[in-house]
Amino acid sequence: MTEDYQEIPTPSIDQIPDELPLLPVRDIVVFPYMVLPLFVGRNISIKAIEASLLSSNRLIFLTTQKNQEVEVPETQDLYQVGTVGVIMRMLKLPDARIKILIQGLTKARVQEFTQTNPFFSARIETCTELSTALPSLEKEATVRSTREALGKVIGLGKIFMPDVLTVIENLDDPGRLADIISSNLGLNVETTQGVLEIEDPLLRLRRVNEILGNEQDVLSMQQKIQTEAKGEMDKTQREYFLREQLKAIQKELGDLDDRSEEVAEFRRKIQEAIMPDKVLKEAEKQLKRLEKMHQDTAEAGTIRTYLEWMVELPWNHHSEDNLNIPQASQVLHDDHYDLERVKERILEYLAVRKLKANMKGPILCFVGPPGVGKTSLGKSIARAMGREFVRMSLGGTRDEAEIRGHRRTYVGALPGRIVQGIKQAGTNNPVFMLDEVDKIGTDFRGDPSAALLEVLDPEQNHAFMDHYLGVPVDLSKVMFITTANLTDPILSALRDRMEIIEIPGYSEEEKLGIAQRYLIPRQLEEHGITEEHLLLTDPCLARIISQYTREAGVRNLERELANVMRKVAKYIAEGKIKQHQVTPRNLNRYLGVPKYVPDQEQEKDEVGISTGLAWTETGGDVLYVETSAIKGKGLLTLTGHLGEVMKESAHAALTYIRSQAKSLGIDPDIFAKQDIHVHVPAGAIPKDGPSAGITIATALASCLTNQPVKRDLAMTGEVTLRGRILAIGGLKEKVLAAKRAHIQTIVMPKRNQKDLNDIPKHLLRGLQFIYVENMSEVLKVALRPKNRHTLNSAITHGNNSSGRRKKVASSVTRRPLRQTVPKTR
Repeated sequence: MTEDYQEIPTPSIDQIPDELPLLPVRDIVVFPYMVLPLFVGRNISIKAIEASLLSSNRLIFLTTQKNQEVEVPETQDLYQVGTVGVIMRMLKLPDARIKILIQGLTKARVQEFTQTNPFFSARIETCTELSTALPSLEKEATVRSTREALGKVIGLGKIFMPDVLTVIENLDDPGRLADIISSNLGLNVETTQGVLEIEDPLLRLRRVNEILGNEQDVLSMQQKIQTEAKGEMDKTQREYFLREQLKAIQKELGDLDDRSEEVAEFRRKIQEAIMPDKVLKEAEKQLKRLEKMHQDTAEAGTIRTYLEWMVELPWNHHSEDNLNIPQASQVLHDDHYDLERVKERILEYLAVRKLKANMKGPILCFVGPPGVGKTSLGKSIARAMGREFVRMSLGGTRDEAEIRGHRRTYVGALPGRIVQGIKQAGTNNPVFMLDEVDKIGTDFRGDPSAALLEVLDPEQNHAFMDHYLGVPVDLSKVMFITTANLTDPILSALRDRMEIIEIPGYSEEEKLGIAQRYLIPRQLEEHGITEEHLLLTDPCLARIISQYTREAGVRNLERELANVMRKVAKYIAEGKIKQHQVTPRNLNRYLGVPKYVPDQEQEKDEVGISTGLAWTETGGDVLYVETSAIKGKGLLTLTGHLGEVMKESAHAALTYIRSQAKSLGIDPDIFAKQDIHVHVPAGAIPKDGPSAGITIATALASCLTNQPVKRDLAMTGEVTLRGRILAIGGLKEKVLAAKRAHIQTIVMPKRNQKDLNDIPKHLLRGLQFIYVENMSEVLKVALRPKNRHTLNSAITHGNNSSGRRKKVASSVTRRPLRQTVPKTR
């Protein structure tokens, strides 16, 4: 590299011409008496320097750009006040740049730009310091104050060159003192340019004093921050050195952990999980705690387990719904027989979901007897919608923590089963079935039903708070389905949050269809046999349904079919490979003697025995009420394991019969001379409910009037003291029970007439329904008197004597006790 230096004499201020080449400078303001090197690389700047060097005085006008980012400035981009300087030395560099040494001479102001291309040239006017006499005391005080402020700034860490400090100490001129301090403070261009443009020396020095005061505050704060940071850094460094030493010791012992790798892996999984903001903040907080802990501490293991749960939950992963309505309908029909109401409800949900993507999931509750397909229906719904299926059994659950989870302070704490189910599904929108919601218990550990209030409320479950996670979990996309055998044991507030869908028991015809389409093919496959090995006729299936099972569902029916399959599989294994035909004639070879036979005592009309219809959790059943009057003191004895409600119905029925004794032709004195015994057979089975009221009243009337009750007639209804008949529940189950018992006539409350519309028409074939509003109407059709004309006249007379009664608009079915026993609802 060749260097070319040129020595240039310094001209006097008097030799400054009116027009000079202009050199725009960036990031610096040049003051008078200031000597500094400049590197020049822009074309317009190099040409300006060349023009200055060609002149005899080597003078150039330096002014600062307003915007330092502008590469080719215009006249409006330059400040008007600058400094006239002389080029003392010039050096050409190998990269085509020029290095010059400039000495400032005096301030000047641009009057007019005379040239802009190929370089700037301007007509200038030099600025002279104001020559007014300065008060000596004020000048001395300002100079001293400025020097003291400068000393404080230097004491706080501001760096000044020693030779500059020497000049400042020996300088009394306020203007030059202000210029030299401003040029060495390292201020921004705007502030420094403002100092340059002040013409009054004393005002300029005061402005510098203010700047020093602000700089002192900034440096004090900076020093405080640095001190605090240094303290934290020292603590961090100490912990770092200790950890490194611990690692070295563990490495020597062969016990070096991979904690850094583990932390990095957790951090990667946290980013991939796409958590909500609140969840992400908590996860990162726990990860930082884990990073600072030793891996062998108990708390580190707890945090590690917590982070594993956090990163494995599907915060932002969901399955796409199958919104093809015909396809979903076909799946539901393939999986389940009948249940049209439930299928229609699911298809309605999919239709609305297709029109509105962000709708909240429904909360459905399937209520019905065991074995009717409630749980399997949930699986079918998940398959039709294309969602994952999760089942959680609540039977016997007594601990609230099963729902909300345990707090992390406990040993072995885990999230609740709701969160566990979401993790198991792998998506945040599964079909979640809560089975046996009516079997939840309560004890000192809390009430799980109350904990479910938040889970099963679409207005709250978007921010479900699990005690273990401690962050909100969005359950609004989950489709919750609950199942129950009875609605009465369910907490009222919880029941209010769910849409109740009744699933009644099956008739014999429906069971036959289910067996042919679903049960037999499944059992054939499970037992490894085919239709070539077994022929099960329809009459034989009907015999199994009627004489070997008595249930609302089909579980026992499937067990009996499995018994037949096992027998056939045994024969085949013994070498009897042929088609085994099972008929009603040889059915006992496979299943033994029939388990259920028609009741023999009702083969004829009898006095004091009436037939009622009861509803149980396992479906409908026929209930017989026996009465007998014996010599005594007028006592009423009730046997048959009756509940309180049913006992009250018996007392009400007796009171009604006593009130109508004259019209029924009963001697009133008989009630004081004879004891009456009411018994309901199957005494080992608890029975309760109000709907046996008219059955008991009919049996009492038959016993006291010595008139037999029709054997082919069954009845259900609640009776009042005035003889009014109130509505009952479980009508379909009771109709099914009547058909199984070959009963042709059913007496029922008139208020239940509308409920027959919900029963399939084929179940009503062969049945005659008599709708009654008063007990007298029941006795007319139920009793078979020896002299029908006499009894009808007596009963009509009884109706007139009781007076005209108003019809009751509605009634509420009494709540039965929670038990799997017959209820005369």
